Amino acid sequence: MKALLLAALISQAQDTLKTEKGDLTIIPIQHATFVMKWAGKTIFVDPTTGGDAFKPYGKADLILITDIHGDHFDPKTLTAVRSPEAMIVAPSAVAEKMGADKAGVTILANGESAPCGDIRIEAIPMYNLTPERKSFHAKGRGNGYVLTIGGKRIYVSGDTEDIPEMRGLKNIDAAFVCMNLPYTMDVDHAAEAVLAFKPKVVYPYHYRGKEMSDVEKFKSLVAKDKSIEVRLLQWYK
Repeated sequence: MKALLLAALISQAQDTLKTEKGDLTIIPIQHATFVMKWAGKTIFVDPTTGGDAFKPYGKADLILITDIHGDHFDPKTLTAVRSPEAMIVAPSAVAEKMGADKAGVTILANGESAPCGDIRIEAIPMYNLTPERKSFHAKGRGNGYVLTIGGKRIYVSGDTEDIPEMRGLKNIDAAFVCMNLPYTMDVDHAAEAVLAFKPKVVYPYHYRGKEMSDVEKFKSLVAKDKSIEVRLLQWYK
């Protein structure tokens, strides 16, 4: 608990990554929900918490949804933030829950990709490995994403354990890595995965749940590799 409070004191309200075509601004909303703004484009990732939280950021050009659970897919929030111009990318399990609203949604399965203007979207696996957790996230149901934005590769883990597909990622400039039990993985496994695929910057997210995750411990474990920078954002207020 003390470590979590300390992390909240030193975390940032938003962050910026430099790309070949201008700054990419990252704005945490809550838990697994965040906004990215780049080159006049706005991206909403797993929009939840209601439409009011997104009003300061204008209309989305791209909306990414990783999974069917309520902290990733909230139909009311999606309805509030969706516009005819927005490209929505989701796995088929999410699209099926949208019913008639799935019209126009770009459905990607693990391993598939699609462009959104200058942004390339790759859907990659996210799932549980531990037998008692497999019911939370079955392999093939949800998507993690790798976005190529201005020459930078941005990884969004979604809900997952430290799967081989994560450990095998290459040339990741920034990674959003989840950690909370019993739904995803603990701090140690998250750190081990990050040390394996070596992103230049890692943002721990999705870390409050039944057992709060110690992001300061995560930071200290990842510090074994000086080439990886851990940046803490304000996911919980």
